[in-house]
Amino acid sequence: MLRLLEQAALKGLQCLDAETAHQATIKALKSGLMPGRMKASDPRLAVKLWDLRFPNPLGMAAGFDKNGEVPDALLRLGFGYTEVGSVTPKPQPGNPRPRVFRLPEDQGVINRYGFNNEGHEALRRRLDARRTLSGIVGINVGANKDATDRIADYVAGIFAFADIASYFTVNISSPNTPGLRDLQARSALAELLTGVISARDECTEKLGRRVPVLLKIAPDVADDDLSDIVEEVLAKSVDGLIVSNTTISREGLKPTGSAKETGGLSGRPLFRKSTIVLARARKLAGPDLPIVGVGGIDSAETAWTKVTAGADLLQLYSSLVFKGPALINEILTGLAARLDEHGLSSLREARDANVEAWAAEEA
Repeated sequence: MLRLLEQAALKGLQCLDAETAHQATIKALKSGLMPGRMKASDPRLAVKLWDLRFPNPLGMAAGFDKNGEVPDALLRLGFGYTEVGSVTPKPQPGNPRPRVFRLPEDQGVINRYGFNNEGHEALRRRLDARRTLSGIVGINVGANKDATDRIADYVAGIFAFADIASYFTVNISSPNTPGLRDLQARSALAELLTGVISARDECTEKLGRRVPVLLKIAPDVADDDLSDIVEEVLAKSVDGLIVSNTTISREGLKPTGSAKETGGLSGRPLFRKSTIVLARARKLAGPDLPIVGVGGIDSAETAWTKVTAGADLLQLYSSLVFKGPALINEILTGLAARLDEHGLSSLREARDANVEAWAAEEA
């Protein structure tokens, strides 16, 4: 019965325009109308990274809960962790609507939101209200569109949330803020990471906890640029990579009207490109750097592929638009079944099994 109700709700949401459906989903989660599915994950799916123990590797990617309205509701659905944001110091409306488009034939989504969010103060208030609750909640920090000093905006995010963030994600890879991806260039990236890590280290001295800092990159980086990025990440002692954000490519999409919209493409069409970049990043970084695999995960099979291509943790978002929250349990159950199938006791034992093959694929 629960599954039938979920399917009916999903069909109803798909009758609304994409952004209205998203807002309705947030309201439903806030009200408790979407029942939690939380049950203990298979202990073999737990992942220990930094000073954190993730009960399972599957997280909600940034962009869904930009303003930190429903982290605990998402955790109750069965996610091992969730990431709020991107959040900028000042509130900003983002780009004009319509700015998000479903591609049902491709199982993809194009968005050009443009870091719409309510700013640091609003997010801080909401997270303070949940401080006694458990669960891993990362904070994805960004820069305001009109910032004269974007690095200062990222640093401000570190100082604003260091005492409550499970981890930080530094988002320099959204295609919807003009010039943001320029921060992936080596000289700009070196300056940014120096500022962010210095701020984090200053907070460590005050708080006694070294909050992990991850860098989220685009799937559209050239090989030479990817090599520069990984070298800087290692040189600056960044704690991990998230691979990847949305793509500006439209390769392989069916020629529908929405496919021509500008913005970042996510969902199934992103899977191949993002997995290739993931594997290449793993080869460059070596075995020790934690990497989160994102992009096109919509089944246990695609989740398992990300792990074997080099991912320690996973994130999804767009696939829920088409498959609903039942997908979470489907993926976790399927990952456990694959451990059984291969006689493995942890996902770490499966990680990297197909790195070479994926890294050799043509993007």
